[in-house]
Amino acid sequence: MSAIKRVREDYKALLHGVPAMVTTIFILSVVLMNLMASKELYRSEYFCLNCGLALSWISFLCMDCICKRFGPKAATKISILAMGVNVICVIVMKLLSMAPGAWAAYYSAPDAATGELVSSGIDSTFGGAWYVVVGSAAAMLLSTLVNSGLNHFIGSRADKGNFSGFAKRSLISTGIAQWVDNFVFSAMVSHVFFGWNWTQVLICSTTSMVVELLLEAVFSPMGYRISKRWEKEKIGQKYIDRMRKAGVAA
Repeated sequence: MSAIKRVREDYKALLHGVPAMVTTIFILSVVLMNLMASKELYRSEYFCLNCGLALSWISFLCMDCICKRFGPKAATKISILAMGVNVICVIVMKLLSMAPGAWAAYYSAPDAATGELVSSGIDSTFGGAWYVVVGSAAAMLLSTLVNSGLNHFIGSRADKGNFSGFAKRSLISTGIAQWVDNFVFSAMVSHVFFGWNWTQVLICSTTSMVVELLLEAVFSPMGYRISKRWEKEKIGQKYIDRMRKAGVAA
């Protein structure tokens, strides 16, 4: 079997195994968090939060659930799929932002000049910039590899099947991976294109990680119950058996 055909068959089995709602939520969280990251939630000299933080923890929680049941490679595969869908969405939004016509907000503006500015601003938001897309993709890819690898490593040693084990593998891996994600994006985009100094990059990477980690901690009991239900109901067993038969880790 060729490498391409094997990857395609692996994805087919994985997507049949992972519940569709989880895959959908994962992909939506990736697309929306990158879109909402363009809006600041809070900013000071050394501290900055964007609205994307309100959603980014969702993708990591989904990854943790997938990693526990299906393995680290499965979580990475789903993450790569989400990044691919995000790139397609960015391209579509960029093309549509270039199309003639006004947004609905144009007609609620007090005058035509203000309406044009409003429409241009919305086009700019949805159109995005190439360096934001590249930075986001690189950050997510690296953080996915870190999260999946650490989650599996810690789980193989500390997870005894209870919530404590799930929390250890999820929160430790997520905390480190979130920091990597924030640091890579800040270094590639904020430092290079927005003029952030390295102090701002390091502080914002750390503070944003803390906020995201707290959000995931609140919802980690839900993630634990989901992953345990998958095990009990043997969700995705066909994919897991396929990987075992092939002699590779999921």
